[in-house]
Amino acid sequence: MSKHNLLSNRRYVIAAILVIVSLVYVVQLFNLQVLSPQFRGYADRNAQFRRTLNPARGAIYDRNGRLLVFNQPTYDVMMVTREVARQPFDTLDFINTLNISKERFLELNETMRDRRRNPGFTSFTPQVFMQRLSVEEYGLLQEKRYKFPGIYTQLRSERQYNYPNMGQLLGYVQEVDRNQMERDPYYALGDFAGRTGIERSYEEVLRGEKGVEILLRDAHGRIQGSFRDGAEDRAPVSGKDLTLSIDIDLQAYGELLMSNKVGAVVMIEPKTGEILAMVSAPTYDPSLLTGRDLGANFTMLRRNPFLPLNNRAVGGFYPPGSTFKVPLAAAFLGDGVITAETRFSCYGGFAPMGGRPGCRSHPSPLGVQLSTAVSCNSFLCFALSNMLRDRSRFPSSTEGYDKLREYLLELGFGRRLGVDLPSENPGFIPPSSFYVERHGLGWHPHNIISIALGQGEITISPLQGANAAAMVANRGYFYIPHVVREIRGGTLDRSYTTRQTSRVESQHFELLARGMADAVTIGTATGINLSYLGITVAGKTGTAENHRGDSHSLFMGFAPVEDPQVAIFVIVENATFGARNAVPVARLMLQKYLKGEISEGDKWLEEQLINRVILPPIYLRGLPAEERNLNLWTQIPRQR
Repeated sequence: MSKHNLLSNRRYVIAAILVIVSLVYVVQLFNLQVLSPQFRGYADRNAQFRRTLNPARGAIYDRNGRLLVFNQPTYDVMMVTREVARQPFDTLDFINTLNISKERFLELNETMRDRRRNPGFTSFTPQVFMQRLSVEEYGLLQEKRYKFPGIYTQLRSERQYNYPNMGQLLGYVQEVDRNQMERDPYYALGDFAGRTGIERSYEEVLRGEKGVEILLRDAHGRIQGSFRDGAEDRAPVSGKDLTLSIDIDLQAYGELLMSNKVGAVVMIEPKTGEILAMVSAPTYDPSLLTGRDLGANFTMLRRNPFLPLNNRAVGGFYPPGSTFKVPLAAAFLGDGVITAETRFSCYGGFAPMGGRPGCRSHPSPLGVQLSTAVSCNSFLCFALSNMLRDRSRFPSSTEGYDKLREYLLELGFGRRLGVDLPSENPGFIPPSSFYVERHGLGWHPHNIISIALGQGEITISPLQGANAAAMVANRGYFYIPHVVREIRGGTLDRSYTTRQTSRVESQHFELLARGMADAVTIGTATGINLSYLGITVAGKTGTAENHRGDSHSLFMGFAPVEDPQVAIFVIVENATFGARNAVPVARLMLQKYLKGEISEGDKWLEEQLINRVILPPIYLRGLPAEERNLNLWTQIPRQR
């Protein structure tokens, strides 16, 4: 081959290679710039500014339409770090405008960029830099915002309260953490969600749906207007409003009566299961857990040894004392262990155990109605012993006890009722295995005789006590207690309108209701007799022994007897006899609800109870000597 032809072939090969390489580059550029969604996304993000529009959180009203919780506008400072970095930025003027220190600026900047705490961080999109600007601070920043490229503001709402009540019941909202953001893609850094109470239980109802506004910006990051005239914008959808079953006047009155005390009051409308009042003492003003002082106030409340953050009404667990004799008698009647005609003698105590447990003086022998009225210990001890020792029906005490426990579970004890609040305590009705482990396979009924008095291992929550009163009031059924009456524009869970029943027949509950009515007229609960006001009350007192101090004072009941409108359960910790403190609280609460006011004859009782201090010293144990002063802990500060 000639030298000329070789050179000519090389020219063609090189030209072909250049053409092929050029085609590869063209195809790849076309793919990256036109076909590739990834790089098209990068380009779009450079040209677009997506502003999240936060929805207004749903408002909360009481049963009478009074506004309890609403929203106040507040503003977040948003930063696009890529824009801040590529243009002159006066940091000193910026921190002076926000009235923060240089150290605080660096801390906020580090938090925003930390992908462990902010998994969604990217330099192209707005990130929350600082939260909760007031209207005044927002106005000052807006005047100077042209000086700070890459800085934007975002409107959001913050919870405000019309009443300094219901702290534990309403709950509070708090900034979401990384775990919440990973579980639910709805949330981003800087978002808030319900942490406790109603705010948590109804978070998805209250939070609404986010919107987005897409703006077009030039190569320098300056906003040029709406993208496609707002065709792709999406308006936020506000959260749904809630109407509670709570009567705020009744709630506030209950909190007043329980001031400087530890315990709970729960009032339920038996015909619906709606909770009319739920007092957990001590409580706190919900406005303490809003704004920039939330962290400091939360720490203050958490350090309080009387635990004001705890909702004792649903999360507390207490020995029920003699109030438990009513559901226990219902179980015995339902199983046929006793009947309306059954009579047991009382010799001042349970004779088979040498008079232990003891009992007060009253007529004997007596049946279930009178035993309920006078709170006879022996009657229930005989009934419990007979059921567990009946070998014609049960091969052992274990099988007899299992049957009894089935009834108690049906009556709402030893399990969660399903109230629409978090942290509900199921209480404790021990399984038979508990006693087998403790006393061996051949355990004797006398080993657990204390449960006939509502003592021993049995514990209940105040909510369960109020629900038991509602079940007797309804003569054998209840609705799951709930605090939300209506979701405006939504539907309440059907479980709250479904009747819950037991195998215990209605006539047995009628017998117990008459016994509780007799307790108010001739028995242990005469301190709540309101017949002079035309109110017939059925009730049962309780005094629960407490290994940490004085006994707890309890009361359960309902009114009026023939057409019950309200059921109530009261516990005052370390307040001795049920008739001494729990009954007066219930007496005033029933008057407040059924009459709207306190009678002149009970004004002295009201004043005395409000000023009565019953604070168990057990809560102060373990504190340094300088912190054992009650005044440090009992006067929870109010913000208004």
